[in-house]
Amino acid sequence: MPRLRRFWQKLAEAGSDQNFLHAVENIEVLIAKFLSVLMIIVTLVSVYDLCIFLFGSLLIKSLSQASDLSKDLLFEAFGLFLNVLIALEILANITVYLKRHTVQYELVVITSLIAVARKIIIFDIEKKNAVDLIALSSAVLALSLSYLIIRFSSRRNE
Repeated sequence: MPRLRRFWQKLAEAGSDQNFLHAVENIEVLIAKFLSVLMIIVTLVSVYDLCIFLFGSLLIKSLSQASDLSKDLLFEAFGLFLNVLIALEILANITVYLKRHTVQYELVVITSLIAVARKIIIFDIEKKNAVDLIALSSAVLALSLSYLIIRFSSRRNE
């Protein structure tokens, strides 16, 4: 009988809100660590793609053809550079979450701005229409306003 009572007590303690929240937090941290490992892999693959592109496409083609680099090659290079930067920013978001257990909204908005800037830099006017450009500019405006709001509200709280 005493063993059964202790079992029910331990079961009741395990079901408390505090223990449950602790278990959820541990799972969140485990998932964030797994995501950070995946982002490191994605970042390394992005850097590899960039290196292959730079050495394969840009250097070899520019040396062999002795002509000016086409704007498409340069835009693709810029896009690949920004892919690496975006991957690093996402990794920084995850790292900050692991350190502080909070989401840094300012960092998320900055990462989003970089992603939209990448779209604008590689934007092909011949293949896209005005609506696409308006949508991108609306996204930049909304993200910029969001950044300002977050920045001013964080300064007031300090």
